Amino acid sequence: MSTSVETSPLQSPAITPDAQRAAFARRRRLRTGLLLALMTLIAVVMLYPFFFMIETSFKSENQFVNGTGGFSLSSWSQLAQALPWAREMLNSTIVCACAIAIILAVSTTAGFAFAKLRFRMSNYILTGIVAAMLVPIQSIVIPLYVNAAHLHLVNSYFGAVIIYAAIGTPFATFLMTAYYRSLPDEVIEAAIIDGAHYFGVFRRVALPMSIPALVTIAVLQFIQIWDDLLVGLLFLQNPSERTITVGLGALAAGRTTNIPVLMAGSLVSAIPAVVVFLIFQRFLTTGLTAGVSR
Repeated sequence: MSTSVETSPLQSPAITPDAQRAAFARRRRLRTGLLLALMTLIAVVMLYPFFFMIETSFKSENQFVNGTGGFSLSSWSQLAQALPWAREMLNSTIVCACAIAIILAVSTTAGFAFAKLRFRMSNYILTGIVAAMLVPIQSIVIPLYVNAAHLHLVNSYFGAVIIYAAIGTPFATFLMTAYYRSLPDEVIEAAIIDGAHYFGVFRRVALPMSIPALVTIAVLQFIQIWDDLLVGLLFLQNPSERTITVGLGALAAGRTTNIPVLMAGSLVSAIPAVVVFLIFQRFLTTGLTAGVSR
């Protein structure tokens, strides 16, 4: 006598492990495809301005205005007469180097003090420095310019360097404080027990260990200062001292603007920032996340 087992209509058949793996693989391929499509779209949106800049710089003014095809080097030959780009890039380099040196000197010492030294109201002072990051430069540019004019800091490298250093120091100090707090206190205490004073601990122990954070600050501040227009336009109005971005702004402010020449100058201006980012990009993630991951 044979017996049969009836299956309830509400009971679903069991899913085999192979079917589960196949379904998981399909979902993973779908997510990967969607992510790839999204990243491709973002890359196209971000890279199209560079493509337009490069393509336009290799056209003559007539080709650009009339929309005809072909390439020409006339815009590059006219660039040196329309824009003293070599001198202006040197000015930008001087301003960036001096401002970054001041930012690193102040932020490293202040960050070490806030992270490893104990003094009264240190948390409130650090909170005030962090709060300074929230103040937009556009809201204080008028009193800033008036005070700089009274101190004879307008139209000079020194004035622009001081302004850029004051703008970049709060973020750099916050980043260095977070980084130094991630350093083990035992390392600092061991160095002090060995006879080193606090400045010696900072110079011989803490500073060499903070190279990723220093590179991160230098790269971010270089890109920000190099691409800035507002401060340079206000404090470096002398044609012999203006930066490359101010020169491009003056070139674009004329009654008639040669767009291919302007694109050629913009491409020359963008190359240093892009090169610095590509060289030091591996330090950026390490420096920005070191205070969290350690």
